[in-house]
Amino acid sequence: MIPRKEAIMLRAVALIACSVARAQTARQELPAVMPAMDRATIAAGLKSHDRALYVRPGWIRDPYIILGPDGWFYLTGTTPDPNEPRQKTDPYNTGLGGKSIVSWKAQLWRSRDLIDWEALGTPFTLKDGIWFQEHPEEFKRVAEQEWRLWAPELHWLGDRWALVHTSPSPVNGANLSLSAGAQIGGPWKNPMGAQIQRRHDPSLFKDDDGTWWLIWGATEIAPLKPDFSAFAAEPRPIGPSGAMTRMGHEGCLMRKIHGKYVLFGTGWSTGKMRKGSYNLYYATADKISGPYSERKFVGRFLGHGTLFQDKQGRWWCTAFFNANVPPISREGIETRDLSENAQTINQRGTTIVPLEVKLLENGELYIRAQDPAYAAPGPDEAQRFPVL
Repeated sequence: MIPRKEAIMLRAVALIACSVARAQTARQELPAVMPAMDRATIAAGLKSHDRALYVRPGWIRDPYIILGPDGWFYLTGTTPDPNEPRQKTDPYNTGLGGKSIVSWKAQLWRSRDLIDWEALGTPFTLKDGIWFQEHPEEFKRVAEQEWRLWAPELHWLGDRWALVHTSPSPVNGANLSLSAGAQIGGPWKNPMGAQIQRRHDPSLFKDDDGTWWLIWGATEIAPLKPDFSAFAAEPRPIGPSGAMTRMGHEGCLMRKIHGKYVLFGTGWSTGKMRKGSYNLYYATADKISGPYSERKFVGRFLGHGTLFQDKQGRWWCTAFFNANVPPISREGIETRDLSENAQTINQRGTTIVPLEVKLLENGELYIRAQDPAYAAPGPDEAQRFPVL
């Protein structure tokens, strides 16, 4: 018979062994996170402009890239706190619900060449917005780890920067904030005040006559007064014609390309939330108020991507991981039905995908992803698109 003291020690050793085994199993089961592509691969892809490039690792949604007047590319998006440990322990967090990894700070990076990225910290937080001033009691009532800052965008106004974003907590509202000068940072001003209200995924667009427009939802637009203090006219709805009368449900933005107003919007391929692939669509018009064309297809897995031009004037679209399962293989993806769940080929981080943008002989604007894995609607696509 084993003495009592020795039995206790043996049980303790067994418990420790079990704990170590569980920890090892957890580490083994943690889904792998791919590093960004190597420098040579990215450089070659930037030159050829024909393939998707995974340029920066790190948990992010809604990545937004803009080429600034100083020759730097700036990157921001929906991000965790820089020191958030769950980036390692929960690498494929969806960013949704009570376990969301999303923080209340907008991180910022810059790059000269879209290869090497320099971190610039968090130049904007919810405390810089109007709602921290208007409803301080809500910020006290809601725990800081439940504050959320979603989908920030930066726009150069000619002498300063504008930052727009949406937030579901602690106040369900948006912000339109202006920097003091050419540096991206505070002190920030909020010229619209509480009039900004709740505007899901707000974006800005500057027309040829110098008028700035706010775009939000899926989709409403309104022109802004020159000092950004209020709308210059009542908001109006816009959207595609034909059977599909909405761009999707979020991530809408406007560009003017080859004389056409181009409205972009995001939706799930199946038309059902978090089923299939998260895609980007577009519609065109000769006037910003419309009428717009039928909804057309930009690319698979490009939902809430933002279009930008490189220093050669070529178009790219950002892409990111948005799925309920880790990234799937792009092998044979063109014919794979993804309707059972939210799935993507995008790695966790920032990917940029080249776009072909051209005016067709019939006057229609053609915009399509160049990489074959993104270029065609999948079999789970609810809308049927004509072959051009």
